[in-house]
Amino acid sequence: MSDTVRINKIDDFTWEIPKTGSMQVPGKVYASDAMMKVIRQDQSLQQVANVAHLPGIVKQSLAMPDIHWGYGFPIGGVCATDEHEGVISPGGVGYDINCGVRLVGTKLKHADIAPRMKALVKGLFDNVPTGVGASKAIEKLSRDELKKVAREGAGWAVKRGFGSKSDLDRIEENGCIQDADPGAVDNRPWERGAEQVGTLGSGNHFLEIGRVEEIYNNEAARAFGLEEDGIVVLIHCGSRGFGYQICDDYLKVTLKATEKYNISLPDRQLACAPLKSSEGKSYIGAMRCAANYAFANRQVIMSLANDAFRDALAVSESDVGFNLIYDICHNIAKYETHCVDGEDRRVCMHRKGATRAFGPDSAHIPDAYKPHGQPVLIPGDMGRYSYLCVGTERAMEETFGSSCHGAGRHMSRRKAMKASKGRDMIQELNDAGVEIMATGKRTIAEEMPHAYKDVADVVDVMHNAGITRKVARFKPVGVIKG
Repeated sequence: MSDTVRINKIDDFTWEIPKTGSMQVPGKVYASDAMMKVIRQDQSLQQVANVAHLPGIVKQSLAMPDIHWGYGFPIGGVCATDEHEGVISPGGVGYDINCGVRLVGTKLKHADIAPRMKALVKGLFDNVPTGVGASKAIEKLSRDELKKVAREGAGWAVKRGFGSKSDLDRIEENGCIQDADPGAVDNRPWERGAEQVGTLGSGNHFLEIGRVEEIYNNEAARAFGLEEDGIVVLIHCGSRGFGYQICDDYLKVTLKATEKYNISLPDRQLACAPLKSSEGKSYIGAMRCAANYAFANRQVIMSLANDAFRDALAVSESDVGFNLIYDICHNIAKYETHCVDGEDRRVCMHRKGATRAFGPDSAHIPDAYKPHGQPVLIPGDMGRYSYLCVGTERAMEETFGSSCHGAGRHMSRRKAMKASKGRDMIQELNDAGVEIMATGKRTIAEEMPHAYKDVADVVDVMHNAGITRKVARFKPVGVIKG
C-alpha cells in the first residue's frame, strides 16, 4: 500500500510527492481524486518516490494517471536523467522493450465489414500468429538476418515487401533507433527472436478492429484521415522474447554496476548504470536492437492484417485502403533535448508504460501533423474504447513531452481470473458487440475489461490537465489475442 507516501494535491489533476530524505527531486502524479484512491492501493506511489533517487534525475519523477505497480519503476512512470551525470535503468524501460501501438486507417465503413465480422476476425486470427509460443509469421531468421532487423527496424520489413517506404515517415524515430549494437546482445535473445518477427504474443497484446465512434477535433481528425463510422485497426505488441531476454540479461549487468559505481538506491529493482559507463552504453545499444525488432514486428503484422482484410472481405487491396496513421513506443529510453529551467538540456528519457506526446510544430513528427501535435495512441480494454489524442506545448513544458499509454490495471491477473470464474467472457464481449478470438480463454479472463481502469477517465485527466487533446474515440468491434 502507498498510504505511507506523503502526497499533496496541487489542483484537480496534479499531485506532488515532496522531496524528502535522499530524493534528488520531487515526484509529480497526474490523477483525479477518484483515481488517486485506486492508485493508493498498491506500491506505485512509493515507486515514484524511489525513482526520484536516481543519480542525475532532472526536474521531477513523473507518473501518468494509468500508473500501477511495476518492476522498479511504476508502469506509467517517466523520468529524465542528465546525459553527463545520469544513469540508465532497465527497470525504467521494462521487459517488453518498445511495446507500442500502431494505428492504421482504412477506406472501410462499419457497414462494409459488419456482415463479415466473424470471417474477418477468424482471418486475422489465422493470419497473425498469437500466443506465448506463437510461431511463425515468416521463415525462421538466421543470426545475420536478425542483426539486420536489429539495426534497420521497420525499414527491414519494408525492404522485404511488408508495407511501403512511406510508412516509415509515420513511425516514431522513423521506425529505427540509430546506433543499435548487435554486439551487445548475448546468444539467448537471438535464439528466442528467430521465429517471432510478425507475431502478436500474449498477455495484454492484441490486434483490434475499431469503429470511429466519436470525433472531438474535426480539423485534426481530417489530417489523420478519420471520419465517424470509419474502420481503424490498432496493433499493440512489442519485441517479444527477444526484448524480454535482453532486459533480463541486463538487469543482472546493472545490478553489478550499481555496486561497482557505489550507487545508493532504495530498491534494487532500480538497478542502473551511468550513461557514460561501458555497462550503460552496452545496455542502450542492446535496448535499441530490441526497439528496432519491435518496429519490424508491428510492420510485418500490419501487412499480414492487410492481407487478412482483403481475403476475408473478398475485395482489392485498394478497396481496403490500409494506411498507417502512426506508431509509437510505450517502453523505451531515448536521448532527447528538452528545455529545463530556460535552458536546453540533453537527457535520457525513460518512458515505461508512457508515450511520447510532442506538441505542435515539433521537428520530430510528420509534416502533415505539425499543426496539430504528435498523435498519441491510447488503447483501452478490449470491451470499451480506445483513443487518439495529440500532444501539446504544455506537455513539452511539464512532462518532457510525455503522456499516458492506456487504461492501467487495477486488478491483478490472479484477481481477474477469480472474478471471471463462472462467467462466459466471450459471450459477454459478444453481447457488447465485440467479436473475439484468442488462443485460450484464460487470456480473455485475465484481460477482461473490468480488470482495468476506465480509459476514458485516464484520457480525461490528461486532456483536462492540458497535456494531450482528444481527437477521436474508437469502439472495438473485433479483437484477436494470444
